[in-house]
Amino acid sequence: MAIQDIYPTALRLLGRPVLVVGGGPVATRRARGLLDAGARVTVVAPVASAALQDLADAGLLAWEPRGYRPSDVDDAWFIQTATGDPAVDTRVAADAEAQRIWCVNASDHESSAAWTPAVAVVDDVQIAVNAGGDPRRAMALRDAVATALETGDLPLRRRRPAAGSVALVGGGPGDTGLITVRGRRLLGQADVVVADRLGPRGLLRELAPDVRVIEVGKTPGHHPVPQSEINGILVEEALAGHRVVRLKGGDPYVLGRGGEEAEFCRRHGVDVEVVPGVTSAISVPAAAGIPVTHRGLAKGFSVVTGHEELSEVPARADHTVILLMGVGQLRDSAAALGRAGLPAATPVGIVENGYLPNQRVTIGTLGTIADQAEALGVANPAVIVIGDVVRVSPFAPSHFKTADYSTTSPNSPRTASTRVLTP
Repeated sequence: MAIQDIYPTALRLLGRPVLVVGGGPVATRRARGLLDAGARVTVVAPVASAALQDLADAGLLAWEPRGYRPSDVDDAWFIQTATGDPAVDTRVAADAEAQRIWCVNASDHESSAAWTPAVAVVDDVQIAVNAGGDPRRAMALRDAVATALETGDLPLRRRRPAAGSVALVGGGPGDTGLITVRGRRLLGQADVVVADRLGPRGLLRELAPDVRVIEVGKTPGHHPVPQSEINGILVEEALAGHRVVRLKGGDPYVLGRGGEEAEFCRRHGVDVEVVPGVTSAISVPAAAGIPVTHRGLAKGFSVVTGHEELSEVPARADHTVILLMGVGQLRDSAAALGRAGLPAATPVGIVENGYLPNQRVTIGTLGTIADQAEALGVANPAVIVIGDVVRVSPFAPSHFKTADYSTTSPNSPRTASTRVLTP
């Protein structure tokens, strides 16, 4: 049977009687698929697999523990043979043909009146692949297409009107490869993207031309689109029937106001989904080879955004302090930690533009880092790491390291440009 002889279609079998002849592994898989489609399944086989017996015992299908009879095809809408005996399968297929009932003959795909495709479901999209009667080839193709849909490499957008929704997607530190699979898929389905300045901007270039991008990015001290207006945009676009993705840097719920946006959407009757992201508080230090915790160096960490909060965190070199967007207040923050008792020799690392081509790493101490940053023109976006974990970085100077820790440093991160300054 040539592939041109096939007319692809889909059967709606909800509530309709179907027949499965056979009780082995193939019959079991086919019966489960038919049950998933809502069919009323009858299995005819002298011996059935344990899984089929369990389905019968649960009342999900009927099992006739006997051989096939020609009358079994009566009243069936669809038939699947899988006995493992070509003679029996051929007889069933002939009886079905005589009554003009579609039948899949598992023993002879060339003469079979119908084929069962390899199927996958992604959201509300069903993928069915036939590959010239080669089931392994069909499964490989199905898996490749499903993966491309899952990761957003193939378009999954709806083209007909549907209920609007909002997805708060954490895009990670900015590298396009660090967004989650779920986030990438939702971005591929979006009609409208409300974008932050620090999200994975490269992904915006991959959107379809008719996807609207609304820029609402903030910089320190400059918020051209206030948060109340951002909230309103999300709700307005969703209520207009659009699938909205709020693409944020890092994680939506880590100092990202995602909680406020989700609450506002729910209060106005808008369906909202929150997709976690890789927070920059942890991932950006990792780009410089700095773990926020490390055996023998630090058991915990605190993430803060301003020097006023530093009085509430442990002032110890074995407790990592992470400052987000803290360059402008770095001198005050260092002084506050010094007053709290943190030694001036405590290592400090600053990672600007983590994971981006212009990433830069500056390493010093609590007593020197403010002057270093000022001399270099260090600027946000940057993550500042304070504590002994900075010693582990491959960019740390040799006199920061000890014999116990120098051998455990991670591999150098993939950056195009780094600079290391030491006191």
